[in-house]
Amino acid sequence: MRALIVDGYIDEPAAFGVPPYVSPYIRYLAGALVVHDVEVDYVTIDRMRKESLWEIANEYDFLFVFGGITVPGRYKGGTPLTLSELQRILSITRRPTKIVGGPIVGGYSLRGGSVARRFDIQADYLVSGDMEAFVVSYFRGVPDPEAKSDYELIDAVAPYGAVVLEKHPNFPHVICEIEVSRGCERRTFCSFCTEPLLHGRLKSRDVQAILKEIESLYRAGCRAFRFGRAANILAFGSDRNGGKPSPEILEELYSGTREVAPHLEVLHTDNANPSYLVTYEKECRKIVETIVRYNTPGDVFSFGVESFDENVLKKNNVQGSPEEFLKAIAVVNEIGGVRVDGIPKLLPGVNLIFGLPGETEETLKKNYSYLKRILDEGYLLRRINIRKLLAYPGTPVYEYLKNKKHRIKSHLHEQWKRKIREEIDREMLKRVFPAGTVLKKVIVDYREGKTSFGRQLGSYPILVGIPGNHSGVLDVVVVSHGERSVTALPYPSFINSMSLEELTAIPGIGSALARKIILNRPFRSWEDLKKVVPAETVNFLRKLGISLQQV
Repeated sequence: MRALIVDGYIDEPAAFGVPPYVSPYIRYLAGALVVHDVEVDYVTIDRMRKESLWEIANEYDFLFVFGGITVPGRYKGGTPLTLSELQRILSITRRPTKIVGGPIVGGYSLRGGSVARRFDIQADYLVSGDMEAFVVSYFRGVPDPEAKSDYELIDAVAPYGAVVLEKHPNFPHVICEIEVSRGCERRTFCSFCTEPLLHGRLKSRDVQAILKEIESLYRAGCRAFRFGRAANILAFGSDRNGGKPSPEILEELYSGTREVAPHLEVLHTDNANPSYLVTYEKECRKIVETIVRYNTPGDVFSFGVESFDENVLKKNNVQGSPEEFLKAIAVVNEIGGVRVDGIPKLLPGVNLIFGLPGETEETLKKNYSYLKRILDEGYLLRRINIRKLLAYPGTPVYEYLKNKKHRIKSHLHEQWKRKIREEIDREMLKRVFPAGTVLKKVIVDYREGKTSFGRQLGSYPILVGIPGNHSGVLDVVVVSHGERSVTALPYPSFINSMSLEELTAIPGIGSALARKIILNRPFRSWEDLKKVVPAETVNFLRKLGISLQQV
């Protein structure tokens, strides 16, 4: 038997599956099929669009479509499956048994900026449970679309899911999201979050099972991993420790990963709870130290701050206070701010939500004030993620807002978001990635005009604009900063061979001076260059590591 998996991508509070990420759910599904002697083929929705493969599923015995977005985002690596595309695939597909799963089954797919809740999916099975559990039930002869997986099942199938990797269009430049837990450790849940709605209370996975999965992915060619399927990495194992952190378990996880994947290139994580860190500061310091010892540079803790307004926090059941959030940011900076190859090992990121119940214009001012305080006190944030509230059916905030109108106008959200981007983000990027920082192995994703854009593999990698027509993978050196991106040049670069666009991208060299440099090349010494270029600009070029090149 043969099965086709169509990856429509997922994005949840604790799991990411848009390229270059490969979600654990897709791999579990593939692994369950392999275990039942089904030949697995795999295609992303982007490849299906690009190559017009809408009818390809008719060549198979089974069609599995998986996707759904519960956290809104802007995606550069791929475009998630839409409802109309899902309906198109299903209407064209005739031969195979059609199975659809993921958050999209419950209406979790963004359409026109809102949540689509009513739509008709014409499939043989709509799996509201876990796809791998459904596969097991199907081959036992009792198909159960609501079947849920336990970690015994997941651990049994996960190592076999590596078969999809080489079929991914980005391979080998992919990141495998690794599940370490499901659910949330908080005593009470945030009003807007789908994690407890989908997964309930925290349940941690066995470390040795995780390492066995990582080893299989590593053998299949994966060199980038992120512990992202967790609401709070600091709480991993706490459900077996009375709710308290377990530094020993995190040590076993991270050191073990280095043993089974000795030449990995990326080891990052995602979510961490700042309030939990402060509550159990002693234990969490040990955990952060462990992560910084074994991870790779550019790692990020996504802190679900959501708001710096205590009234909003209380109204939406978000644990913690603004001062606790600042304390957690300081701790991570203290331990994780150490630079390797010029890049901090681990920095916090701040997530904010605009439009939460209880928000006033004063809330927006407080958000800005606290971010400005973080900047003024010299702490680094890798990123500030600002999104508008989307209330999903089943969450408390959805019920609360059913018959209420937002009191804050969207233009105020945009005004304060713009102020943060202009006055906080750019300066923060200058401090995180100062001019002269070398970013290794930047993968070019796309081109716009005369500029190529790429990112490194990693957790929330910085967008890099590179003047000129580039492709593949290259090292670059940062020369200037935007609000959410940096401009960089190929590294090494040489004055005597740089293009007009590359020269113009360097601060202090406009188009007129760039042309003058080109007309006076080659330069045999820095003193020769100073006859054409101001001395301070020459010094800046040398700081960037730009050379003359032998002539």
